Amino acid sequence: MAYRAREGIAPADVALAVVVQRMVEADAAGVMFTANPTNGRRDETVVSAAWGLGESVVSGAVTTDDVVVTDGRVMSRTTADKAVMTVPTGDGTVERPVPDADRGRAVLSDDDAVALAALGARIAAHFGAPQDVEWAHGPDGFAIVQARPITALPEPETAPPTDWSVPDNALYARASIVEQLPDPLTPLFEELIDPAVAHSLAALMHELLGEDAVRDGDVGLPTVNGYAYYRYTRSAMWRMTAKTPTAMKLLVSGGAQARWHARAHPAYAAAVARWADRPLDALSVTDLLHGVRFLLDAGTSYYTAVQTIIPIAASSEVLLTRFYETLVRRDGDPPAATLLLGFDSAPIRAERSLYGIAEWARGDARLVATLLGPGAADALLDPAHPVGGVDADVWREWTARFHAHLAAHGHTVYNLDFANAVPADDPAPLLDALRFFLRGEGADPVERQRRSATRRDELAASVRERLDPLRRKVFDRLLAWAQSAAPLREDALADIGLAWPHLRALLREIGRRLVSAGVIPTEDDVYWLRSAEILAADPVDVEPRKALWRGRRRATPPGLLPQGSWWDLMERFMPTATTEQSGPVIRGIGASAGQVTAPARVLGGPADFGRMQAGEVLVASITTPAWTPLFAMAAGVVTDVGGPLSHSSIVAREYGIPAVLGTAVATRRITDGERLLVDGDAGTVTLLDSTDTPAAATPERRPSWPGLLIGAAAVAAVALAVRRARL
Repeated sequence: MAYRAREGIAPADVALAVVVQRMVEADAAGVMFTANPTNGRRDETVVSAAWGLGESVVSGAVTTDDVVVTDGRVMSRTTADKAVMTVPTGDGTVERPVPDADRGRAVLSDDDAVALAALGARIAAHFGAPQDVEWAHGPDGFAIVQARPITALPEPETAPPTDWSVPDNALYARASIVEQLPDPLTPLFEELIDPAVAHSLAALMHELLGEDAVRDGDVGLPTVNGYAYYRYTRSAMWRMTAKTPTAMKLLVSGGAQARWHARAHPAYAAAVARWADRPLDALSVTDLLHGVRFLLDAGTSYYTAVQTIIPIAASSEVLLTRFYETLVRRDGDPPAATLLLGFDSAPIRAERSLYGIAEWARGDARLVATLLGPGAADALLDPAHPVGGVDADVWREWTARFHAHLAAHGHTVYNLDFANAVPADDPAPLLDALRFFLRGEGADPVERQRRSATRRDELAASVRERLDPLRRKVFDRLLAWAQSAAPLREDALADIGLAWPHLRALLREIGRRLVSAGVIPTEDDVYWLRSAEILAADPVDVEPRKALWRGRRRATPPGLLPQGSWWDLMERFMPTATTEQSGPVIRGIGASAGQVTAPARVLGGPADFGRMQAGEVLVASITTPAWTPLFAMAAGVVTDVGGPLSHSSIVAREYGIPAVLGTAVATRRITDGERLLVDGDAGTVTLLDSTDTPAAATPERRPSWPGLLIGAAAVAAVALAVRRARL
């Protein structure tokens, strides 16, 4: 009755069936799942067995034997110590102790388990879906008592990988691009991205460091267990290290910024424009695939150019922070990050745009009610068909404003792998963020930015007043450099996905044609093919590839490979921990100061945006500029990947919320609703509801700011500035 009420089923609409079955005088009984409920694998049958009637199994009164059968063979078994069994009496049942000789004896032989699994396979085939089967074994053999569909069966997945060996003597690092690629790569993206990165990296190195900096085969972006790694041969690493003085000259000269602004970005925009308006139905699959490669190459070249911008923002902030913390800051002074707040950047402009749409929409109560309702994105954004009785002119204006927002900001990526949607082709997450503003739960971003700028300018003025002329001169130089560079990283990263809406449109067209040809069942399966399979157009079963991807996603990839070498010394500079953590305290990088106690909201991706509630701690693998609207709702931020100069930290500081990044394990250790104490100063997340005891050994973490090398660089730079000031 409670179930009917919850599901809205009227009592008059149902009929009660009474099943009368002959009692099986069972010497053994149990439950059988014709698909593994733990990992979702459809080729594994899991059988649980106990002595006596099945009542003790269903009630949980006894620990069962468990057998896993695959392809007619027992793959694994666990034999339990079965203390009790249920047996029939003249007028019911009773629990009795299992004879000592049977307590540790297997209920089913291998042959019995295989025979039972075969029955299960026939039942699943009959109903066309995996089944939860209750069985009994009596004098006449096996009897099936009940069969019903398995509920909440996970998607099938393989076991997570444990072997992280590499095929050569090169050095592998999950750096820089890891913030855009936190998951295993899908097959088509994996195939196309490696040569694209190798080409763009080599071209950049040749231009900036000379033709001898890298050679063919020196660099690339291969995968290990599906995860992307930058790969450098050891000889290339030493050659590039020798070029460090040349790279430093570029860093301080401003050449990288000019190159990005005057060359890299215009070239990328021009490449995208070449494919923006082509009629896709007039192109062959070969042409479409060529377009995918062309746009991916253009995007990769742009991203490689952006990597010359990131060190400028990073170095300028680190140097200013070191100087401020060492020679300027007094007790009670705000942190150095305050000096870099309140500037405009692409994510902030996107947030202002969305907030402005919400403010305009609030002028029409019927429009607000419609947008806060359950309508699908397609219906809510169709200008020709108003919904919910909204005036036609108001509706056209609403859709025009939102589509203009998508045109300007809809290319920001949640994940660089092109199998993941962008807002332009899946605006549902943006609508969820808009609803937050419509409910009045978000602060005005214009006012927040104004307050940040005021605090920034007041701190800078107070610092200048108390410094002697020499330190003031150094402070002014460092401050001017850091403030000019502060928006660069976010502006540069925001346009990485400029080609992605068009690139994904090409792939959707390929997918549509392959579905029509019977090659794949759904358009999105195109991402699980390889280019040769697309061109061959022969049917391909991609489900095993998806299962492999899901299993790999449960792994924690090491930041550096091979493990156990001198290369591990660089681990402290990586954007994620590589050590598993246990106990109630998770350690990461304190990237935005402050403390907060609040419930967790674990988001697997943009499809979960609608679950976020105001005042919760945002827990995610990564956050990119496309996640920025959620920061207005969050009480704090915790990520698996990231550091003090990543997008998460920059935006968290702008919003004044604590952030702990680079934990590696947050999304696997933290559950929705769990109370967290996020300490952005200490770089810790305490699981307040945890019953775990602290780990015996605390995993070593990197310092909040990259340590010895950057510290030495900061000291050297300040010393140089002071020396020049004295001349």
